[in-house]
This record gives sequence, structure tokens and C-alpha cells, in this order.
Amino acid sequence: MRIIRSKIVAGGAVVALTVTLTACSGGSENPEEGGEAGAIDTASQIGYMEDFAAGDTFVATEPVEFGLLYRDHPNYPFKEDWSLVQHLEEDNNVTFDYENVPLEDMQQKRSVLIGSGEAPDIMPATYPGDEIQFIGGGAILPISDYVQYMPNFQQKVEEWGLTEEIEAQRQADGKYYMIPGLHEVAKHQYSVAIRQDLWDDAGLEHPKTWDEFAQQLAVIAEENPDLDHAMTDRWSINGPIEATMSAAAPNFGTVAGWGYGLGLQWDAEAGAYEYAGASDEYRSLVEYFADLVADGLLDPEALTQDDDQAKEKFASGQAAAIGSNDQVLLEYRDAFAETGDDDAEIKQIVVPGGPAGDNIPGGTRRESGLMFSAQAAEQDDFLAMLQFVDWLYYSDEGLEFAKWGVEGETFEREGDERVLVDEVGWGELNPDAPQLLNADFGYYNGVWSIAHGSTEDLDKSMMSDEVIEFMDGMNAVKEELPIPPTVQYDEMEQEQAGLQQTTLQDVVMQNTAQFMLGDRPMSEWDAYVAELEGAGMTDYVDRANAAAGVGD
Repeated sequence: MRIIRSKIVAGGAVVALTVTLTACSGGSENPEEGGEAGAIDTASQIGYMEDFAAGDTFVATEPVEFGLLYRDHPNYPFKEDWSLVQHLEEDNNVTFDYENVPLEDMQQKRSVLIGSGEAPDIMPATYPGDEIQFIGGGAILPISDYVQYMPNFQQKVEEWGLTEEIEAQRQADGKYYMIPGLHEVAKHQYSVAIRQDLWDDAGLEHPKTWDEFAQQLAVIAEENPDLDHAMTDRWSINGPIEATMSAAAPNFGTVAGWGYGLGLQWDAEAGAYEYAGASDEYRSLVEYFADLVADGLLDPEALTQDDDQAKEKFASGQAAAIGSNDQVLLEYRDAFAETGDDDAEIKQIVVPGGPAGDNIPGGTRRESGLMFSAQAAEQDDFLAMLQFVDWLYYSDEGLEFAKWGVEGETFEREGDERVLVDEVGWGELNPDAPQLLNADFGYYNGVWSIAHGSTEDLDKSMMSDEVIEFMDGMNAVKEELPIPPTVQYDEMEQEQAGLQQTTLQDVVMQNTAQFMLGDRPMSEWDAYVAELEGAGMTDYVDRANAAAGVGD
């Protein structure tokens, strides 16, 4: 495999929002004109706390009700009598006017509500980049104008060194329109799960590089001839093995799969972006997995099959490796138990390094977050809303409440550790308990707990020892890549770039699958790049570089 020079990669997180920590002193919409952004006339406001500071418990000084776009998850359907809902009303004086939307309809319904000017005040479960399509219409709030009223948010950004990550999401107008969940340390989830028992039988250690992983798959296949393939995979709905490709891509110097985003990668030597799907680095990544398929090591059906098929193949002994995260590891073990296989041992490996190094993308400590309706700023409880959001989503107390619930009701403390009470379970914690923390109490719910922790302590507080080991292992060996210049499209440029982006990505994903399956030989790579040129690749990259203020 060719050795390629390391490049900074840019996925979907390149465009989004920015925090300016100087906002605590007022912020300026236009520094040259001296216009103050986001000033709130407190005389017109109700329910807010005077002198609200980081670490304070928010309690509205009179009852307030905020509009909330609620993402109704089928695994824990909304209940009005949830403990979380009751405590927010009784302890914090806060209730909600709910717009309940089923999970599968969330994106479409949110677009309709925003487009019609009927969006609720608070819109959680928003990922960086989701907000871009709504900025031009003026229906969502430039929250950057108001972070001076959110002391917990500002404190965490400053203390955790997240300023660069947040500023990388600045829009063309210098503002940002959503605030993300934050992690104190990177919280890694996706990698590859292996049959540890088969690896042990073969005397193999966990692979340090993807080339070593390929060599190990060959050994596993040779020593276990009853396997159909050494590896199968999942998460191939919109493109081939999207999670595994995304995890591997930074170590090949590119972006791929779920992390493909804008399809841009930063060439530090040239000082400009280039199109990832046409690059030598992307070719090297595609060629790696194409070789696995050609050698009979990777199941070709993995590139198109649904998740249930993949899981069944793994659990029935047809494969010895599969894409994974900390949650589906439990599914795999349950599936093996159902087959009566008590000997199978499953382990998630640290993502191997590659020809570009041992990397993770920059900005990985951001999480899904919040957008706000522009109309919220016109309401007399707007300042109270900002303080409440700041407390619930960014204070240590609010974060613990949203994740663990209430001490004495859902959890107890044993020294420095939190322990769920016997009647309450979640995941591997009290698995036989009659009640679930999320379904029966409303806690650990992505609507009210956008990062499921934020602090390293809270992030790890419900993790098993093996998940903590994986997370620490990733953080110990991986280098977080610098964040490249921000692509700052204006409204018209965004519309043009969006259309080109979709067209180009369709070409990339279709041909990625064909190359990996061998339906199109790698010798036709140059012809494929020419097809991207015909689809407007050069114009797309030139526009992106101009919007980022780089290149010629």
C-alpha cells in the first residue's frame, strides 16, 4: 500500500457555529460600528434569576412555559408523568408546550415547522450543520448573540479548550445558530468487534494498523474454514459500510462514510481544499476494502445488507468480525446467547492506524445540540429560557440530573460513584430491574440530555469497564487532527453548493461500492474522476475554497 502524506480532513462539522468567549462582556454585531448584539431589556422579562452564574441552580422566579420540539423515541415513548417532567415543574418552575414528533419523522417535521414560522422555542437533537439550511429564512435564532447570558456554556468552552472547535462552525455572517453538546474528553463509539476467542486461539494481538488487521483476517479465515468470511459489516443504508469507512478514513488522510460531509479534505501543502472522493487518499481507502473483498475476507453482501442480516451472520458463526459500537456489543452478546454459543467472546478493538497516521478528526468533542426559534427572543420569558437551557444542558448539576435523575429516587451514591437503585435499570446496569431509567422516568433522554454527560466523570459513569477501556485506548493513541479553515457560504452560495454536493456524493457512493465489489476495476479510477469533473467537482471545490478564504 502506498505511503501517503497526512492531510487534515473536513467533514460535515466544517460548517456550523462559533462561540466568542468575549460575549460575556456584551458581544458586538459589528465591531466597527460598535453595535451591541443580543442585549435583552430585563425590565420586560419575567421568570429570570438576577445574577445567575455558573454553578447556580436555575429556579424560575415565577412559572414559565417553553415551547419544545420533542423527538419521541420508540424505545421510550413520551409520558406526561415522567419523573423528569415532574421535577422540572416542581423544582425549577418550568413546564413545556410540546410539539411531539416521532423519531422517524423528526427531520421532515422540523423543516416544515421552521419553514412555516411555527417552530417551538427550543429544538434539541440538532447536529452541527443541520441549521445551515434554515439560516437564510430568518426563522432560527443567532444564538451567538446571547451566549453572554449562558455562563455554564461559556465556562465549559473555556475550561475545556473548545474555543477552536466552536469557532470552526462560524457562518458567513459571523454568527452561529445552534449550540452543541460538549464533551470534556473525546467520546469514541465506533470501531470493529472481533471474536476475541478466535483471535486468542490464533495467538493474535489486537492490530495496530489496518494492514495488520487484513493480515489477521487472513489468519482467522485459514484457521477457521467453517467461516463464510472473516468479516461482515453493517450500517450500509446510504453507502457501503458507512461506520467502518468513517472510522478508518482519518487514518488514510481522507473522509468517508458517515463522516463524508462536504466531501472536502484539506491539503496543508497547497493551502486549499480538494475533493476527497477524487483524491489519492480516498482511492487508497477504497482499494484497501476492495482488496479485502477480492481476497474473500470481507463479505461482499456487507456493502448492501441490512443490520439484522449482518448481526445474524456474526452471531451464527459465519463471520468473526463486524462493525460495532458500545451499544451493539450488547446486542451481539445477546444474539450469541440466543444461539446457545457460550464460548464466543466479543471485544471491540481500538481503531487501527493507517498510512496517514493514527488519527481522529478535529472537533470530535462536539455532540448534537440545540437550535432556537427566532421568535423566542420576542417573548417575555426569553432570558429565563436561556438561563434554564444553560443550567440543564451545561451545568454539572443539570447534566447529572438529566442523565441519572434524582438522588434517593433513581440513584444513590456509594463513595464517589453513582449507583442506580435496585428497581431501576439501564443497559448493563441492573438489567433485570422492573423499571427503566429512560422509559419509565424520562432520564438519559437525548431531548434533555444532549451529550449524555459532558464531563469525563459523567460520560464514563454508566459505561462498562470494557467501554471505558476502549475510550481510554482511543484517547491514548489517537492524534486529533487540526481543524481546517471554515467554509462560510452565504445563502446563495449554500444553495448552489448544496445541489452540487448531493450530485457529487451520489457519484462517489455509487462508485465506491462498485470499486469495492469489483464491479468496476480500480484501473478505471481516472475515468471515475473524470465523471466527477463532469458533475461539477472543480467548480464545487473552487466555491468552497473561496468561501473559506483560501487557495488562489
